Amino acid sequence: MRRVCVYCGSNTGKRPEYAAAARDLAIVLVRHDLELVYGGADKGIMGVIADAVLEQGGKVHGVIPQMICDKEIAHRGLTELHVVASMHARKTMMAALSDGFIAMPGGFGTLEEIIEMVTWGQLRFHDKPCGLLNTDGYFDRLLEYLDHAAGEGFLRAENRTMLLSDRDPAGLIQQFERYTAPQVEKWVS
Repeated sequence: MRRVCVYCGSNTGKRPEYAAAARDLAIVLVRHDLELVYGGADKGIMGVIADAVLEQGGKVHGVIPQMICDKEIAHRGLTELHVVASMHARKTMMAALSDGFIAMPGGFGTLEEIIEMVTWGQLRFHDKPCGLLNTDGYFDRLLEYLDHAAGEGFLRAENRTMLLSDRDPAGLIQQFERYTAPQVEKWVS
């Protein structure tokens, strides 16, 4: 694994623990010689993690749509900043650049991005690890919902295991290093 994509909020949220977790994850990424791929903004948790990786001497690859870049929120101090035409182009490039995907606390965009990557894994478009950095239990209710979906037969138990979770950044990266994608076809009963 060489690069990890981190999906996270363009806001910092109400708790200082979210920014602290971003800084902790940055330290773990750099210690494991992993480069950061993220949404390219200098705001919110996005800016916190990018700055923290750079401060640790790591590499950061941002991918940002032109319309967001035009609003002057692009981080201008990155190792590499890709400006693309659309959100779809952004997500496609981030997926191509990355060897794994982590969601930190965030809103609709963060949730949509990580769920899309897990879905692509379920469809066997990739075999990369996907995980939640479950800071202060932020994703507990989502994990409960996924367990419920599996219990109700809408999500195969094997595929439910595709979305890893840990409250500790180092623990999550260790899970990534051990990850093997399930070899189950989605449509086989």
